Amino acid sequence: MTNGRNFARRAALAACLVGAIGLAASAPASTVLEYKMPAGRVLTYQASSEEAQIMEVMGQSMDTHTTGTSTYTFKAKGRKDKNLLVGVTIDDMSASVTGAQGDMSPDMSSIKGKSFDMVFSPLGSEIDVSGAEALTYAMATETRNLASGFKAFFPDLPGKAVKIGDTWPSSDAVEEKTGSMTIQIQLQNTNTLEGFETVDGMECARVSAQVTGTISGSGNQMGQDMTFSGTSKGKNVWHFAVKEGIYVKAASEMTTEMSVDVSSAGMTIPITQTSKSEVKLTGKS
Repeated sequence: MTNGRNFARRAALAACLVGAIGLAASAPASTVLEYKMPAGRVLTYQASSEEAQIMEVMGQSMDTHTTGTSTYTFKAKGRKDKNLLVGVTIDDMSASVTGAQGDMSPDMSSIKGKSFDMVFSPLGSEIDVSGAEALTYAMATETRNLASGFKAFFPDLPGKAVKIGDTWPSSDAVEEKTGSMTIQIQLQNTNTLEGFETVDGMECARVSAQVTGTISGSGNQMGQDMTFSGTSKGKNVWHFAVKEGIYVKAASEMTTEMSVDVSSAGMTIPITQTSKSEVKLTGKS
């Protein structure tokens, strides 16, 4: 029986080694990642998000729950200088917001079907999303636009050949403005090429990013001046089709600890946010 168990162990070990050697042999020594958007290419993405927020005000806990879904179509229009020009159409978008004040969900029907032009680099840096500033909707008493959602849409690529285990840094800066408040979000990402997987028939690089960030801002609500500060941390795992040069999917989780100082009231309000989001390529032509 002992010899039988040892034989089984050796057989299992041999099978694992064969599999590992096969994976090592099939993995490229190094890979160059670059977005490719030849004129006429059409990509459709579906995004979803969920966020829970807990705010402590004068000893009372106030919870807010937000979910959102959206569908975007990117149509390549060729090059703009050395960068990529695409037309973005909002095929669908909706959000549900519930909290202590009841249902605060915005009506986003007015932006469905609207389009704007976007410019980004072959390495994924968003150059110009200003056209999205004209796509606005009302939420509670504030007016918001879609620009902030596209300022960090595409993951940043390394700009050099990479192999499994290599890392590279990237950063995102997002400014979100409402009628009376401005919030700046600075994110730092440490990206690691973990391996390669086949997704929907495409060989994809799988990248894991450790994310840290800071939040700052100021504004006025109900006649009260306030300032914001906080930190974020989380993880984002994304897939990129190597041959096709296409962003395929991503899944991220973030936790944010923030405080809001209301100086006139001598009050500091702590806020904790936890969020999950996914993006997935659902169509290409």
